[in-house]
Amino acid sequence: MITGQTDKGLRYAVRQAGTAVGYCALSIRCGTRDEGEFPQGIAHFTEHTIFRGTRKRSAAAIASYLDRLGGELNAYTTKEEIVIHATVLKEDLPKAIGLLLELATEASFPEREVETERGVVIDEIISYKDSPSEDVYDRFEEALFAGHPLCRPILGTAASVRKITPADLHRFRAAFFRPERMALTVVSPLDEPRMEKDVKRLTERYFPASKTGGAGTPEAGPGNAGTPDEGTGNATPEAGNGESKAPAAPPFDRTVNKRNHEVNAVIGGRAPSLYEPKDRITAILLTNILGGPASNSLLNSELREKKGWVYGIECSYTQYADTGIMAITFGCDKPNLDACLRAIDRILGRLKDRPLSERRLKAAKRQLAAQLAVGSESGEARCLSMGKSLLAFGRISTGAENRAAIDAVTAEDIRRMAGRVFGAPSRLIYL
Repeated sequence: MITGQTDKGLRYAVRQAGTAVGYCALSIRCGTRDEGEFPQGIAHFTEHTIFRGTRKRSAAAIASYLDRLGGELNAYTTKEEIVIHATVLKEDLPKAIGLLLELATEASFPEREVETERGVVIDEIISYKDSPSEDVYDRFEEALFAGHPLCRPILGTAASVRKITPADLHRFRAAFFRPERMALTVVSPLDEPRMEKDVKRLTERYFPASKTGGAGTPEAGPGNAGTPDEGTGNATPEAGNGESKAPAAPPFDRTVNKRNHEVNAVIGGRAPSLYEPKDRITAILLTNILGGPASNSLLNSELREKKGWVYGIECSYTQYADTGIMAITFGCDKPNLDACLRAIDRILGRLKDRPLSERRLKAAKRQLAAQLAVGSESGEARCLSMGKSLLAFGRISTGAENRAAIDAVTAEDIRRMAGRVFGAPSRLIYL
């Protein structure tokens, strides 16, 4: 793998992998938490509307450009980043990379196209309201981060999206779509020096080198600690320290009568931030033990496989720059709710009260390491994870570093983390 930085501060990484298909992604460090005085939802709306026209291409031309090559173009927005990415045949990678850079730097936000996309986004907001499992998690996160920029819903509201003007979009893009806030990553069967040459050529076209020299150190997150595991978005710590800086809201226990057939519930709390190295990897392992994708995770084994009370139950861990969230989510029939809650309390109680056995911990570490290795075989996931890593830490960890970080976690670390997150968990239930 080759990594580097352009004169203007844009970081890049190219990696040779695969046989015929190439992946590229442009990750931009701005998201919902950066909206400030802009209307809520503008980060997500910007992600949508950059596809609606540039100085060179119409919305129709953008939509068909990679389609004609048999490729795919997509994007997503989180609380802390916007990512545009493409999948194409390896020989078409320069075209795809050029298109990503064009969208990020030359979006024109035509008024008619903005109005068309406004209807699409408002429809998306309404559809989320019709999905209790999606809505309950959004409301849980809003309550957990009350008073902090992270409480904002990514989509915004129908009312806030109606307020966004093309001028707002131009101002938002100008403020945040800057090279020092960007990372360009490529995974392809092509040899790495060739890929790096294309990346340098194309970034120079859209961000010409300064005559007076480099742009200095690019903006970075609040730390220099570790990198996400490739293919997962998780992180392997190496240095740095500090507790979550977002103000903590008091625990809450709320039940909302939605008159739904199924109960949807979220139980969780604040978790380590992206820049808490030791604790972050501990939280990743705890999440996998408690409610990871495997059927032998504690919650799946008890509530689904053994009791049949739920169709699905999971534990997720999301890391932000100054805090994190770990949450158990499930849906069940109303008569099973109390039994589910008691079972979850018992499982959490055991994790908080006594350390895992050496045998159980060793098996959990091996399982997580294997899952990460399998996930890293996905070229697209690897490409996206590389971008997140470069934005946050300026480097990409190796598989050996990831495994060493997992191996360093102790049973007492797991017990302590369970107490930190679930000592007084918050709860939101949609009946």
